[in-house]
Amino acid sequence: MKPFILVNCAMSADGKLAGTERRQIRISSDEDITRVKGLRRKYDAILVGVGTVIADDPHLTIKNATFDENPVRIVLDSHGRIPDSARVLDDRAQTIIVTNDECTKDWGRDVIVIRGGPGRINLTNVMHILAQDLGIENVIVEGGGEVIASFFRERLVDRYSVFVGGLIIGGRNAPTPADGDGWAVPEGVRLTLDSAEVMGNGALLTFTPHY
Repeated sequence: MKPFILVNCAMSADGKLAGTERRQIRISSDEDITRVKGLRRKYDAILVGVGTVIADDPHLTIKNATFDENPVRIVLDSHGRIPDSARVLDDRAQTIIVTNDECTKDWGRDVIVIRGGPGRINLTNVMHILAQDLGIENVIVEGGGEVIASFFRERLVDRYSVFVGGLIIGGRNAPTPADGDGWAVPEGVRLTLDSAEVMGNGALLTFTPHY
């Protein structure tokens, strides 16, 4: 048993999530931003990697929502790199930090910590814990690129939605939606295009993966 996993991101027309310094750039149209806000109200949890927290310091909450109305915030952080001042550690929503067995950092009593095994976090086991022990039925994975690639690598993604914005970023080392070393899986991940919708100066593409 695992939660339903939606990977949702925005990329430029040349397939980049951000610039080479991983500086956040506005890619989504107003219409896509409204769509994402609606998604957050429907899903139990939002998941990002620690790199996204360090680069963007997101709240991962819904504007003007109460603690109980906000989705649970999940951060993958193998080595305890989340800054103590990070906004994902505030009291606006519940936060879960997924780390490995070797990490000894204490994030305080208000944070739920899940140990994902020695070394690399075992996402499959973590997803089972989220579903079976914490009752989380669905999760939006919002980045970054290496986190998204890891979910595809472990064949956990049920739906992939990507907004393609009218923007060229460029840069050989700029992050992409499935980043990291090598292919997500040796043969790639085949996708079926379910829908394509123009949203402002861009398009939303939604796919179903086949493993």
